[in-house]
Amino acid sequence: MDALLRIYSPFSRLVCRVKGARYKKGSGRQRISPIPVVSVGNLTVGGSEKTPLVIEILRLALELGRRPALITRGYRGSWEKTGGVLSDGRCALAGWREAGDEPAMIARRVPRAGIFVGKHRYLSCVQAKAAGLDLAVLDDGFQHFKLARDLDIVLYEADSSAPLREGLSALARADILLWKRGGAEERLKKIRSRFPSLSIFEYDVKPASVRLLDLDEVLPADSLRGKRVCAVSGIARPGRFAASIREIGAVPISSLEFPDHHPYPGRSLERIAAAVAASGAEAVVTTEKDAVKLAGRLPFDLAARFYVLGIELVLPPDLISRLRDVLGSFSSGGARP
Repeated sequence: MDALLRIYSPFSRLVCRVKGARYKKGSGRQRISPIPVVSVGNLTVGGSEKTPLVIEILRLALELGRRPALITRGYRGSWEKTGGVLSDGRCALAGWREAGDEPAMIARRVPRAGIFVGKHRYLSCVQAKAAGLDLAVLDDGFQHFKLARDLDIVLYEADSSAPLREGLSALARADILLWKRGGAEERLKKIRSRFPSLSIFEYDVKPASVRLLDLDEVLPADSLRGKRVCAVSGIARPGRFAASIREIGAVPISSLEFPDHHPYPGRSLERIAAAVAASGAEAVVTTEKDAVKLAGRLPFDLAARFYVLGIELVLPPDLISRLRDVLGSFSSGGARP
């Protein structure tokens, strides 16, 4: 998979550069959403903590009395091309098969947020407005040139080996850059010098909690300390998941790595059961994204040892203050100031 992404990367960078130039010149038509749009995106191919940031923004918007909606493609869900509503902010109307795994995970974490999926993001914003929602949080939106946005946030992990979708020149379009703590300081200095008007904040990631797969009870992140565990994941960068497992004090003795967004058909469940039995692991640990596809589908004796590791972003207070100011600047009807 990594090799394919590296082959894809130069084509992606070229396409984004051409599209960006087209829209900058005004020859590309950019639709304006009926509600304000806050976009969360990145420069790399693959995961970069966009989903935890989306969750934090949705929660913050709710705290401020807003009625936010997640606007997302719903990758590999059956509604990806046709569009659909996973949640109207009051109740879930579908599941991961229709909406995709990440939207389903966000719906579980933030049940009061609307969740609108489909490749036509502008139409999703129109639907959200019609449903009484007043803020669109656009997931993976930095390269979605067709929709105008009121705030563009980009996460960047400088030391990541993930191939780039776009080069650093694309940061000229961004309003806020979230720089992962521990990145190369020389590169950060160059970015500050090259983009003096760009607001830059450092963030970190921490394992926040664990829970049993089929239960809602949340346990402290160190509940598995000293346990010999088997890791099961279908994500873009499983190495980071393994590092999180070690961070909570668990001891990974085996690992099953499936492709990103893996749907876990029956044969995969059988493979997991066999691998766990062979490993002698005391517990099994998976990600929140994988958990939405595994919940309720495992034999009781296996599910009783299956834990879900949740992660959260550590965001600086000045960034939270900036986001509060921006989200609070929109009128109660969702209009821009």
